[in-house]
Order: sequence, then structure tokens, then C-alpha cells
Amino acid sequence: MKFITGQDRNQIPLFASSLEAAIAQDNEVRLIDMFVDSLKLEGFGFRFEFMENGRPAYHPSVLLKLYIYGYMNRIRSSRTLEKECGRNIELMWLMKFLVPDHNTISNFRRDNPKAIRRVFRATVQLAKHFDLIGGKLVAGDSTKLRAQNSKKNNFNEAKIERHIAYIDARLEEYSKILAAEDKDEVSEPEKTEIKEKIKKHKERKATYQDLRRQLEQSGETQISTSDPDSRQLITRNNITEVGYSAQTTVDAKHNIPIDYKVTNQNDNKAMGGMVRRAKTILQNNDFTALYDKGFHTGGEFDYVDKQGVEVLVAIPGPGSHAPDPAFNVEHFVYDKLSDSYTCPAGQTLTTNGNQYDKGRAKSNHKVKHYKTNECQKCPFVKQCTRNKNGRILERSEYADLIHANKLRLDSNKKLYLRRQAIVEHPYGIIKRQWGYSYIMTKKSMKRASADVGLIFVAYNLRRIMNIIGQDKLKAYLKALSLTFYSIMAHFKAVSRRSFFNPQKILGNMLRLYQSIYLILIRYSV
Repeated sequence: MKFITGQDRNQIPLFASSLEAAIAQDNEVRLIDMFVDSLKLEGFGFRFEFMENGRPAYHPSVLLKLYIYGYMNRIRSSRTLEKECGRNIELMWLMKFLVPDHNTISNFRRDNPKAIRRVFRATVQLAKHFDLIGGKLVAGDSTKLRAQNSKKNNFNEAKIERHIAYIDARLEEYSKILAAEDKDEVSEPEKTEIKEKIKKHKERKATYQDLRRQLEQSGETQISTSDPDSRQLITRNNITEVGYSAQTTVDAKHNIPIDYKVTNQNDNKAMGGMVRRAKTILQNNDFTALYDKGFHTGGEFDYVDKQGVEVLVAIPGPGSHAPDPAFNVEHFVYDKLSDSYTCPAGQTLTTNGNQYDKGRAKSNHKVKHYKTNECQKCPFVKQCTRNKNGRILERSEYADLIHANKLRLDSNKKLYLRRQAIVEHPYGIIKRQWGYSYIMTKKSMKRASADVGLIFVAYNLRRIMNIIGQDKLKAYLKALSLTFYSIMAHFKAVSRRSFFNPQKILGNMLRLYQSIYLILIRYSV
């Protein structure tokens, strides 16, 4: 039987092929190369100044190309990237046979979270240029990414106290055993073993006591020992995971993320800040933002209202239920004129006008209490409340804004149904298809932000490629690169010729910008 056979490894080819010829023209690695070359990285915050002594440093563009290629091909490990530079023909072409050490690769990501964010913004600007950002409807949400910190190495006050109580119980047990030493009931080997256990438990107790002191001094509710900034967060229902929350704003037109922010908190205080950032990115407040019920917080509605942005936020279920659902709080009718509620039984609940603090210290808001003396006489009192003193309603100072959101939601139900399809699209690709469900880095939130930034850079580039096609994108990036180098060359020439003539400089620069505009228009159609 005949089989396909390979070439002899010792045979010299008749026609030697260059590395350039080995990479197809439609290979996406060429787009990565052109994209990075089109960026003016000197203004992004990357480090360019290095000591002259010793081995020369790698140019930031080299390491940025390596990382973008890696993240687009599901390779985030610096050690794996180092290996790929020596065996992957695409990376050999992209890196021009350079093979940086894995420490150099890792340090680049660690040291440049802000610069990487600017690279992400460059992908958003690229999408804007091709009219891929609608700017009229956005959806916000967060996804939880597991940190390099196990639940075992995450502690809160209650957990620390449980560990200390367990150790104290063991120490007491060992002390009782050693107390029987006078009766010769314990052998010498057993005594030695018990003393070693006592020493070990005392060391562990000292460790937990130190963690407790750190919690008290920091004012935090949690502490993580492997990745200090990571926190135990709710992922779904009552399931928790130690990790980070990646807040994201996604434009509805083509499901392209326009902003991200890595935090270690849950969603209830995130909406206002993300809307304000979206307003800055889109350069207007004429858009609608969609959020799920985890973002439904009165103070955030107040912040968003001051930004002049319309939001639609899902309404969570009531925190407590009446014995009979017909007497739940949503069935009480509020009258703004008289500042009173009417209950389903027809009784009027009034307030004394005083405001009381509600919530934790950092998120306090004011509430009014509403009640009536008729509760004790009401035949429906047992169906309405379990409180012996009758029903008491609380009205938040943000109640009007919360009600306005409800009215918007009721009149835009079809629009709100688009939320999940918009904002979950990037998460599905990033976490399910690419497997990026965890943070690659550790030790700080800044490093986690660099990791997430590179993920979204890779996602946006891949998304733009898929929508507009490689040819159109290549033409634009080529024009952009040529324009950048033309600016630099022209600026140097103008500076030499017209150093003492500001009017001549301005005239030359104006003509240059007009030329740039024509070039960009030509290559972006």
C-alpha cells in the first residue's frame, strides 16, 4: 500500500525560501504587526529610556506584538511565549527571530497596565473610524475572573476566629494529655510527638492572630495571602469565588467593548462610574445604558441622573415578603402630594418627616418611616405583617429616581431584552471559547488589569477583523503607518528650515495635515 511520505531532513532544497515568503499574505500575524507599527507608542506610557550599560533592551513594540499574538492564540504564559518564539514560524516572522527571556516578557505585562489600557483605547478608536461604534445604546455588566488565590488562602474575621478556636481546643486537649505524664500513662515518643504538635499549632495561631491584626488595621472585611488584592465575590446565586470583577461597557452596534475596569467589589456601586467613563469615551450623554438588577442602587441612580444619561436597570425582587403576597410593598400606593402611602386595605400610612440612616457606613442613605395606628384594629394585620407593632414602610431618599427607572423599564421592555445579547457576547468568547476564565497574573489589581486589558485588545482586534475584513483593515493600517513616519520626517525638516519662523511652521503643518486627511480617506473606503 502506498502512503504519503515526507522529505529527507538532510536534503538541501533547490530553491531556498525566505521567512517572508513562508507567511501567507492573509495571515493575521501581519495585521498584528501593522497595528502595532501604526501606534505612536512613545505617547502611550511605555518605557523607552534605559541605561546604556549592559545588554540593550527590547523595544516595547516587539513585546507588545508578542503579547497580542499570544492572547489572540490562547497563549498567556510568559514561559510558553518564550518557547513559541523559538519554534513557531509565525512568531519567528513577527519577532524577527528575537527570543526574549520569560522574565522580560512577564515584566513587560507587569509594568505597563496604563499603557496597555491606552492600546485598548486605540482599538476602540479603530472601531470608531470604521463606524463600528453606534454610541446610542450600550450595555454594562461584570464578569468574575478567578484569581491566583484559593478559597483556603482567603480569610475574613469569622473564618480566622474559627481557626483560632479550633487551635485552642487542640492545645487544651494536648495539655490534658501531657498532664497525665505524672501517672506514667504517656510514653516518651508520644510526649515528643505531642510537643511538636503543640509547637506547630502555636505557630499557626500566631499566623492567624497576625492576619486578624492586619484586618483590624486595614478596615477591610477580607484578606487574601497569595494575591492580596483579590476578594471572595459572588459569582451566581450563593456561589462565591476568590477573584476580580471585570466591569465592562459594550456598544450595541457590533458588541464591541468600549471600556473595562478591574475591581475587587461586587456590582452595587459600579454603575455610576462606568456610565461617567462611557460618557467621556463617547463624548456625549445622548445614549441609553442597560444594566441588570445587581446594579440597582439608589445612590447610583442619583449619580447617573447628574450625568444626564438614561439608564434601564432591572428591578430586584422585594427584600422581604408579607405573609400574604397581596400585601407586599409594591401594592402600597404612594401619594407625593400628601407624602403618604395607602395600603391594600385602604388605610393611610404617614410619616413624622424625620430621616434615618440606612445601610452600612460607606453607603449610608436616608429613609423615612411610614406607619399607621389603625394596624392593630385592621382585620388583615396578620396577612400584612409579623411585626407586633404594625406595618412600617421605609422610603429611600432616592425613591423618585428608582420609580422613574421602573417607568422607563415598563415602557422599553423590548429594548431591555437586548441587554444580555449585547454584553454577554464578549464574555462568551473570552471565557468559553478562549478559556480566559481566570487572571493569569498575581500580587496586585494593577497586574490583573494589564491581563484583562490584553484580553480585550485581542478581542477587539479579532472582532474588527471579522467585521470589516483583512484587506480593508490592512489598507488603513498601512496608510496610518506611512502617515506617522511622514509626520516625523516632515516635522524634523520643518524644524530645521523654519526654527525662527512660526508662521511658516504652521503653514507647512497645515498642508501636511490636509495630505494626511486625504490619505486616510483614500484608504478607509
